This record gives sequence, structure tokens and C-alpha cells, in this order.
Amino acid sequence: MRFDTKIAVALREDLPVWQKLNVTAFTVSGLAATRPELVGAPYEDGSGNLYLPMFRQPVLVFAGTAEALKAAHARALARNLRIAIYTAELFATGYDEANRAAVKTVPGEALDLVGFAMHEDRKDVDRVLKGLSLHP
Repeated sequence: MRFDTKIAVALREDLPVWQKLNVTAFTVSGLAATRPELVGAPYEDGSGNLYLPMFRQPVLVFAGTAEALKAAHARALARNLRIAIYTAELFATGYDEANRAAVKTVPGEALDLVGFAMHEDRKDVDRVLKGLSLHP
């Protein structure tokens, strides 16, 4: 099935694996929280055990340099697209309020961005992520 939209995560390629996983998990949670239409129905196995629902379409993960992420971030903002962001400072915080406070103190163009997630029209996502490649 081909979707008209795309869920994508963009990660800075030089992060340790645990940080890439952490950034992915946190940023896609912003999509699930604000875009309920992205979430499918709950799962049930053959024994009747119930499981939580997940996104109804694939999540594509991209990687690029810090400069490529900064350029992609600027393109997303220029198109007025809503994205979930994760900055390097958030690795040192331990809870949601501290995360928001850390982001609030830095102007958008100066954010030390390590990743972001978005769900938009396929063409918009492709334009924003130009220069990044699918994560290996």
C-alpha cells in the first residue's frame, strides 16, 4: 500500500546507537500524541492476548550530518510544518518540564538538533529531508 503521507525520523548520523533509539522513541511519541489518525487498531494474538495499537503506516528513519539536519530543520520551519524535535541538551535532562525548559532557552537557529520526526505529505517530507539518506 502506498500512503499519501510519510512518517519520517531524521537523526544525526554520529550519535551512539542508544541515543539514536532514544531520539526516535521520543520524537515519534509527539506524532502519536498529536495525530491520532496515525494510530491503528489494537492487536490481538491467536490466544486472545491484547496488545497496544501502533502507527498504521511505516516509519522511515533517515540520517545525516549535523549540518544536513540543521538545513532540513530550516526547510521544515520555512514550510510551516510541525515537527517533534530533540536537542543534545535533552540527553542531560531527566523529565519533560526540564526538556521543554532546555529548548526554550535557545533560539531556533541555534538549536543543537540531534533529531526530529514529522508526518506530512510525501512530497513535503521528501523536500525537507533532501540530502539525508535512509539510515543504514
